[in-house]
Amino acid sequence: MRRSLLLLAALLVPLVPLAVASSVEAAVPRVQFTSGPAYLVVEFLDDDLVHFELAEGAPPGTGSPIRTTPQVAKSDYPGPSSFTQQGNTLTTAAMKVEVAPGTLCVTVSDPARQLYQACPRDLGQAWKGLSITKGAMRNAYGLGEQFFKGGSADGDWVGRVRTPGGPYGNAMAFDTDNGPVGNAQIPVLFATGPDRLGYGLFLDQVYKQEWDLTGDPWTVGTWGDQLRWYTMTGHGLPDLRSDYMELTGRPPVPPKKAFGMWVSEFGYDGWGEIDDRLAGLRAAAFPVDGFVLDLEWFGGVTAGSDTTRMGTLAWDTRAFPDPPGHIAAYRDREGLGLITIEESYVGRGLPEHADLAARGYLVRSGCGTCAPAYLTGNDWWGRGGMIDWTQDAAGDYWHALKRQPLADAGIMGHWLDLGEPEMYDPGDWTAGLLPGKHAHADYHNLYNLKWAESVARRYASGQRRPFLLARSAAAGMQRFGVAMWSADIGSKLTALAQQQNAQMQLSMSGIDYYGSDIGGFRREMLNSDLDELYTQWFADGAWFEVPVRPHTENLCNCRHTAPDEIGHVPSNLANLRQRYELTPYYYSLAHRAHRYGEPVVPPLAYYYQDDPNVAEMGGEKLVGRDLLVGVVAGRGERERDVYLPAGTWYDYATGERLTSTGQWFMDRPLWVDGVFRLPAFARAGAILPKMHVDGRTMNVLGRRTDGSTRDELVARVHPDAAATSFTLYEDDGATTAYRTGEVRTTRIGQQRTGDTATVTVDPAEGSYAGAPSARPVVVELVTDTQAASVTLNGAALPRLPGRAAFDAAASGWYNAGGNLVVAKSASTPVGTALTFAFTLGQAPVSATFRCANGVTEPGQSVYAVGGAPQLGSWSVAGAVKLSPTAYPAWTGTVTGLPPETSVEWKCVKRREQGFPDTADQWQPGANSVLTTPASGDAGTTAGSF
Repeated sequence: MRRSLLLLAALLVPLVPLAVASSVEAAVPRVQFTSGPAYLVVEFLDDDLVHFELAEGAPPGTGSPIRTTPQVAKSDYPGPSSFTQQGNTLTTAAMKVEVAPGTLCVTVSDPARQLYQACPRDLGQAWKGLSITKGAMRNAYGLGEQFFKGGSADGDWVGRVRTPGGPYGNAMAFDTDNGPVGNAQIPVLFATGPDRLGYGLFLDQVYKQEWDLTGDPWTVGTWGDQLRWYTMTGHGLPDLRSDYMELTGRPPVPPKKAFGMWVSEFGYDGWGEIDDRLAGLRAAAFPVDGFVLDLEWFGGVTAGSDTTRMGTLAWDTRAFPDPPGHIAAYRDREGLGLITIEESYVGRGLPEHADLAARGYLVRSGCGTCAPAYLTGNDWWGRGGMIDWTQDAAGDYWHALKRQPLADAGIMGHWLDLGEPEMYDPGDWTAGLLPGKHAHADYHNLYNLKWAESVARRYASGQRRPFLLARSAAAGMQRFGVAMWSADIGSKLTALAQQQNAQMQLSMSGIDYYGSDIGGFRREMLNSDLDELYTQWFADGAWFEVPVRPHTENLCNCRHTAPDEIGHVPSNLANLRQRYELTPYYYSLAHRAHRYGEPVVPPLAYYYQDDPNVAEMGGEKLVGRDLLVGVVAGRGERERDVYLPAGTWYDYATGERLTSTGQWFMDRPLWVDGVFRLPAFARAGAILPKMHVDGRTMNVLGRRTDGSTRDELVARVHPDAAATSFTLYEDDGATTAYRTGEVRTTRIGQQRTGDTATVTVDPAEGSYAGAPSARPVVVELVTDTQAASVTLNGAALPRLPGRAAFDAAASGWYNAGGNLVVAKSASTPVGTALTFAFTLGQAPVSATFRCANGVTEPGQSVYAVGGAPQLGSWSVAGAVKLSPTAYPAWTGTVTGLPPETSVEWKCVKRREQGFPDTADQWQPGANSVLTTPASGDAGTTAGSF
């Protein structure tokens, strides 16, 4: 017994305080334990953040911080606010760590409830890891990007194995359900249990990893000399993810144009093809923010050749003459940007290869003095070398030589392709990222991270924000302004569904901006109706992806990618305009992601962790906290069931108010007003800032074809008895000035008390270059009744008979139908406080609806559908079914219509299945219009097929 006590005393090394840059001396406590040949160092960085190092060999002591990889952004933690040690139990204000001296197993609690116990596995072997007790944890999220077979958007990591891609980790992987898709290793796991129990575990390793969560304990295996990991504790997923984002870096705010549509293909043959695509989009009144240029912009990529132009990164001026002139013309005349692709490969016969080799900036073949590695496998791009991004000097030189001239000419972003890396020499040598580590495995999974860092670093001293696309990643990738995409995904509905599950896990891995080749890159994998697939994919992308980027392989010039040429074009247009309308909301979420680490498109489990019905749900997503959207990916989809967490929700398309106890709402329509839309719901109290979008809108910056300006602040408000608010963030959209405070914030609030709904717009705070000093404010109040009056700052606003009069007036309000009341102020200085007060509850009226020439086929009926909630708010599922009393004329009486309102409506024939031939058949031409009286019956209103 005495010998055991002496051994325990020897294992507990005294704490070593560290000096920190602060007026108050603080310390990061470190405690070292040893057991035989193994040691464990425990380092407390904050009350709820602990860092571990576990290995065999000589213990490092406690005088220096535990090493980190380039995945980690923050190292200047002050230490916990309190720390105590009692034997092998270490406690802060927010966590408790117990170490078993004989086994070096670690038990982490928060501090009252145990979270997990981690024990060493095969510590003396090259492939080593941890066993992690499952305990009370029910679900797990994160671990980067991996596609599964089966075509489901749902599922977490419990019961699954997260396998590495290829022999090293990051890779593209092909399967028959998804095509060649990404496998990006981001080693952070968030585990959750009941009553907001949970923790985050970040394994800060560069080597490939395998996480097996099929049993208990869970296991993780990896290579490396030491195992180093962080644990975060906190009250729920928002707290845990915020800590992880602080550790690995929060994302910058992307350029505002990144939130629009960027049309792409492999590849455009020259300016003429881009001009042709643009002309079609403009003629169809689609907004667009730019084009993405694949390999053809530099041209001459030759398979198997040393003299391939891969690596020139210089314009092929035969196909793309006068690049500066065209870039400027697109920008100045059309409001468009361009993004150009680049790879890390350089043809061996190019002067660029000789230059980089002489400087030592290429990956070498086997040793530090060896010649550059010569890559010949999978040589579709040619043969040559690969840039060594582990050398910052190499990245800086290449940027100055190749990328900076593009940026100076006006190129807005950089597409970093093949960054896993896709082709490599497994016996190669690089300068390295870890001391004494130069082999391929020592850098493979951080290669794209260092590449992105080299771009961001060179932009850091300038005024422009970079925007990057990459298909591979590591932890921390987000802090360099990267949006990921899912690689060469197949044109299959299973791939579209699985894309949504991958996005769910990447959101929990810190990646806020993620997208796909909308419509699928590999069209030869198509096994369903292409128009249906594209229409669904474009609708999903318009809600969830940044940027919205249609793309496919089109070397034959026989495939369409632009949404005016493929799919159900009216649906594509409606979904894209809706995305553009919501740009101020998305952009405000981007500012919150940058400031606070909040996700832009989180899974439902993020905010509803204690609702077991959403724990594995990737088929529904949140946009911010206030919008819930259901994914659609399947044949013949005309409706889908939607689960709404407990609370009050408003159908975003129709304004219908739904009260949920935590339940499914069945058969929600997907075809609304003749277009395909995903089912979307705003929670009660949601305030969604919008921009005005119509057929003249050209881009997300509000440029218009007629040169007019529509700079009104639009807020769609979903009232609730509980007071809520939302802060609109605005800046110049392009420069880094927001980092130094050039941001305008406007707080918008709401509360409904009885029959009065109040919306407040606080004086704006801050400014930026080009900010409007005055503007109109439009409030779209979504409510379950109509208004009798509206006041602004206590004065009555004039009531207007409908939308046309509203658009023509400087200020006023009208009952818009469809559960909507709209009011606006005249242009007002932004420093003025505004209070809109809506008096609700005006009595409804009735009318008879008649549809002539309603010749139907078996299985069809005729409905009256329109802008009032009693007519389904343009949703056929809620429309009024008429009776064939004088066939082919159909009639019916509708009660509860809004009084003194211009109600637009149409006749529609409905079938129940199929796409697109059996879509709803709508009354042609203009809408029928009914102007309702103040009370009583409006008589008969007619429409006709």
